[in-house]
Amino acid sequence: MITIDDLGADVTDHQLTRPDGRIVAWSESGVADGHPLLRVPGTPGSRFSLRADRTPWVERGLRVITTERPGYGASTRLEGRTFVEHSDDVAVILDSLGIDALPVYGGSGASPHILDFAFRHPDRVTAATIMVGAAPLEPDEADAMIDLNALEYRLYHEGRFDELWRISAEMREEILADPLAGFRGAMASSTEVDRAIIEDPTWQRGFLVAIVEALRAGPGGWYDEGLAMAGSWGIPFESIETDITWWHSDGDRNAPLSAARRVVDALPNARLRVWSDAGHLTPYRHEPEILDELLSRAGPSASR
Repeated sequence: MITIDDLGADVTDHQLTRPDGRIVAWSESGVADGHPLLRVPGTPGSRFSLRADRTPWVERGLRVITTERPGYGASTRLEGRTFVEHSDDVAVILDSLGIDALPVYGGSGASPHILDFAFRHPDRVTAATIMVGAAPLEPDEADAMIDLNALEYRLYHEGRFDELWRISAEMREEILADPLAGFRGAMASSTEVDRAIIEDPTWQRGFLVAIVEALRAGPGGWYDEGLAMAGSWGIPFESIETDITWWHSDGDRNAPLSAARRVVDALPNARLRVWSDAGHLTPYRHEPEILDELLSRAGPSASR
């Protein structure tokens, strides 16, 4: 079992209890008295979805608050949840920390959660960044994704939810038995760029801690999130006024660029930046650039 001691001296673990009895957990890392920055993990992710090399955070004096969604890690599962619950959970976390507003960023499965938070709590977000974000798909886009994602999309739209649960449970067992082998298998049909990053020892250190914690409580969080993302998001993109930069990769097979373009085009105050010859894990290599661009739009510091 992963413990706080495995993560580094700068990492602290936190939780609170919501009125419905759910535990909501998060971590803080980087510079304890630094400028707050909200980090939303991808799918599946946990509050321990942190960079092993946190130099970009420390150099910029950032206090990174990493959230955790229902059913992952220490956070209580909530069957049937959508994106609303995470948005309201985050607002309560910020209230508990005495933080009024701050910049927000995250990648992959973080995108609907960031967008929903920006829509429901616009006064809490000074600026947002999404990297290689998931987006509502057309059938032909789903067919071009990695094999696992394409299969899950098809099963959802065929109403085969028992099969989706079985796949989530089996993938969880495979990943927990051997995290790197399990993830290599899931990403076997991804890009060469992605497969190279998976072999990076520093990336692996961060991934191992994050994925084991995300899935230790069971497959429920991953399954519930998959249903929410495959269905109607219910987020009015055209009503989100937050300033957003969306970074994407031209070769991403986990989150198609064409789907991302549609969302960015619908957002009133967003821009798309595309990396060439890149994949779904490419943001890992661009953290300084991503942070500097986000912080330049968020102002000198978050309000506390």
